[in-house]
Amino acid sequence: MTSPVRCAVLGDPVDHSLSPVLHRAAYDALGLAQWSYDAVRVPAGTLATFLDGLDDSWRGLSLTMPLKRELLPLAGEVSERARLVGAANTLVLGPDVPVGGLADNTDLPGAAAAVRERWAGAVADVVVLGGGATAASTALALCDLGATRVRILARAPERAADTVAAVAAHPGRPDVQALALPDARVRADVVVSTVPVAAQVPALLDRIEAPVVFEVLYDPWPTPLAAATLERGAVLVGGLDLLVHQAALQVALFTGREAPLETMRQAGERALRERSGRP
Repeated sequence: MTSPVRCAVLGDPVDHSLSPVLHRAAYDALGLAQWSYDAVRVPAGTLATFLDGLDDSWRGLSLTMPLKRELLPLAGEVSERARLVGAANTLVLGPDVPVGGLADNTDLPGAAAAVRERWAGAVADVVVLGGGATAASTALALCDLGATRVRILARAPERAADTVAAVAAHPGRPDVQALALPDARVRADVVVSTVPVAAQVPALLDRIEAPVVFEVLYDPWPTPLAAATLERGAVLVGGLDLLVHQAALQVALFTGREAPLETMRQAGERALRERSGRP
């Protein structure tokens, strides 16, 4: 009998995560009956202790907030894109990677794939609402797609220094600024929102003017920003788009096989409908 293979998503909070739904759907479709994937609460500052307690049955970890930056100094090897972002959302474990695991960031290529799935036009001028690790990875993804100007808009711009530094280090050398949320119109080719629903007040939503809006949240859905974007007829890239694409990349890293993207998307859509009570 094949030995069990364990994977999980770590974070705090983590109960809301759709990652178990997506990964389990992928493992089922790939015939990996011995593979499991769970959600494990790991508070900030305790990741090293958790990693020290893992045995050889563990193959892969997904990491959400607040652990994406905490992982970097703990991994045996860090990918170039994780170094560029300054955060990792993936740890591959096993005999085929260095001791301590390979830390990677699938948010970056996942975000690029999510945007291009919905939009083939220009992404030269980008505005990102919020200044955390997700803001960095999505901004860098858009730089990979050709963005040359990136404005990071936050309530406290000084707290976005790490994100600004990460984006400015992109090989394309984009013009990057951290600015306070303005009272004027927010115009760009793409507006990315990484802010919580509570911050999506009408005064902000009414100021956004862009042909493409990338809402990284997926629960609750639709968010006020997503609903407003659809109402005015703009292109919406949703949090589930990002989650599915980055999770598919994780599945490929963990299993060495191509992930069943549409199967994972359908599982995520069903789960969100069930959460919202929609048929």
